Amino acid sequence: MTSLDRFGQLSGSNDPFNDQTEDVGRGGQDNLIHIRIQQRNGRKTLTTVQGINPDYDFKKIVKACKKEFACNGTVVEHPEYGDVIQLQGDQRNLIRDFLKKIGIAKEAQIKVHGF
Repeated sequence: MTSLDRFGQLSGSNDPFNDQTEDVGRGGQDNLIHIRIQQRNGRKTLTTVQGINPDYDFKKIVKACKKEFACNGTVVEHPEYGDVIQLQGDQRNLIRDFLKKIGIAKEAQIKVHGF
């Protein structure tokens, strides 16, 4: 029998609606690239990209994204997720298309989160 957790979600190992993957760990072991948006002050937002293979040069990816999207960006070290790319503004669709275009990821490997 399944039960509801404190958020009203079904809990249990047989939950067919649970789309969460196993613990990602350092460097994105689940082969998914997560693109998220975070709200900053007022209308300002921040796009984060996590789960890219650590064999790629993140600084070169950020440099190309900054030039392509006309925004600022950086690479930050996260204790749980490893290197995370941060870009100013809502760049979710642009970064998804960019990663597919240059061959870093396929459509099935990219998961876009946000409001």
